[in-house]
Amino acid sequence: MPAIEALFVVDPPSTFNPRADSTFVMVTEALRRGHRPFGAELTGLSLEGDQASALVAPLELHDGRLRYATPPQRRPLSEFAVVLMRKDPPVDQAYMTATWILEHAGTLVLNRPRGLRELNEKLAILPYSEFTPRTFLARDTGHLREILQALEGRMILKPVFGFGGREILLAREGDPNLGSLFELATLEGTRWTIAQEYVPAAKDGDKRILLVDGEPIGAVLRMPAEGELRNNFHAGGRPELTQLTERDRAICAAVGPMLREMGQFFVGLDVIGTYLTEINVTSPTGMQEINRLLGLEKEETMQARFWNALELKLGVPLGS
Repeated sequence: MPAIEALFVVDPPSTFNPRADSTFVMVTEALRRGHRPFGAELTGLSLEGDQASALVAPLELHDGRLRYATPPQRRPLSEFAVVLMRKDPPVDQAYMTATWILEHAGTLVLNRPRGLRELNEKLAILPYSEFTPRTFLARDTGHLREILQALEGRMILKPVFGFGGREILLAREGDPNLGSLFELATLEGTRWTIAQEYVPAAKDGDKRILLVDGEPIGAVLRMPAEGELRNNFHAGGRPELTQLTERDRAICAAVGPMLREMGQFFVGLDVIGTYLTEINVTSPTGMQEINRLLGLEKEETMQARFWNALELKLGVPLGS
């Protein structure tokens, strides 16, 4: 098989958790296949006119962890067969600027930068109302009280640019702290917050479904820790085995074509009960948990399925 030079735009490799990060196994799978993965960080991205470049270095496995094999050198992004944007949130000024730089890469970028900007992970669900809980966007605390009444006295509050379960709040009618919750969620009326119908099935966990090029490849159930509202792994959630239901497949069939059109190659859908709650396009995770729960190895792993689809997209001959 011809070796592919793939550039991963990432956080420092020293921060990767070898047992949790999907990017870790994406890179190690590239190495297993004989490809040449490189790493770059946001601070090394640059433009000269409309030509994008980055400080890059080969990635290697050393004592079970990833590291740069050589000091970084500046190279045009166009020299790589593909650039994989795997920088973790937050989607802040630096992240947004990086997507503008990547627009000038001169090569395939996944996930596509425009989609990363346009598909807010909390709001991208809105066109699929037949699959979603009732969802509102507001910043006026009086309006939030009206929404709470419309949602029968219980709702979830989420920051628009939140990630990893941070700042998720449960608002309930009659809570003496309700005013403070609304002030916290809206920063005293200065930012919008998402108010979403509370789904009682949340106590039974939420399902992370991984899609590659619009097609589901696996799923894991994230169960909340004792006494915890949030199911996210970053918030102490634990993984459990699950299967895709007919409803899950209907959700994937509805959302998948849009994701392909928007160039969102690797995506995580969050489903609570029968409801789609988020579409995660910025560095979704879950690969390693699915691998362990199902005992997947080599060609059956999530990262192998990812690379099979990527090689197909890059025109690598099957079985070469």
